Amino acid sequence: MSVLSAKVRLRRRAWFALWAAPLPIWFALFFMGPMLLLIAMSFWSVQNYRLTPDFSLSAWSYVLSLDFLWSTFWRSYGLSLISAALVSLLAFPASYAMAFLITPARRLTFLGLALAPFFTSYLVRIYSLQVFLGEGGVLPQLFHSVGLSGASLLNSYTALFLGHATLTLPVVLVLQTLALGNVDRTEMSAAVNLGARPQHVLRHIILPAARPGLSLGVLFAFLLSYAEFVSATYLGGGVFQTLPILLTDLIRGGQQWPRAAVVSLLMMAALMLTSLVTVAWAYRQKGN
Repeated sequence: MSVLSAKVRLRRRAWFALWAAPLPIWFALFFMGPMLLLIAMSFWSVQNYRLTPDFSLSAWSYVLSLDFLWSTFWRSYGLSLISAALVSLLAFPASYAMAFLITPARRLTFLGLALAPFFTSYLVRIYSLQVFLGEGGVLPQLFHSVGLSGASLLNSYTALFLGHATLTLPVVLVLQTLALGNVDRTEMSAAVNLGARPQHVLRHIILPAARPGLSLGVLFAFLLSYAEFVSATYLGGGVFQTLPILLTDLIRGGQQWPRAAVVSLLMMAALMLTSLVTVAWAYRQKGN
């Protein structure tokens, strides 16, 4: 009997291991493998425009000695953080309405409409924004008709933010709606019955309960904006030096892949640290 039970347990463990195997395999192939290659590449060298396996600190010393490296780093970080915060605030009223003010059937319809932009190429959406923001475009003409400046909005922080919003707003909207939709209605009803005002219910019940989902929405908006290259190039015009633009400049300047690997590792370190801090704050215990 014990031998039979041992065989059953062994089969169950093998079955569970078979189902769990894709996750570590995926993690090794698509994260740890490229990460280790990127680390190794940062110590390689370029000889006669060819990437050569080596152990050299030249790429690290070159990148870290750039005068504009840290200004570019903090510009990219700050722009992405501000864009994530503004997009989250912009999406919240719509998310709140979909979570609490409309029926579930209509909510699904609106969520489907929120995801509709992903059926179009992001590059196409950015090109269409050029038509709206460029000189003689829709928005400049609208501003001119009300007596404001009708100059082109391209190559500005406004255009860069609109590009980030085009990419991240649908994602944030969906995450916020799902987070708010899981808030316990019983606590909300009890607070209202005890005379709590709507702003107090929002502050003390809804926001704390939905904090993980709302925080993840901000985090995803930040992650997508931080590594965004298309908006910085076609809407910002390359005027605002960001880390993705610096990456392309390093590669074009003599196929300097090791230097690009160093910048990529710095970006990944910032992203990982920000993600850990955000997740730790999102899932901390109430009252801490």
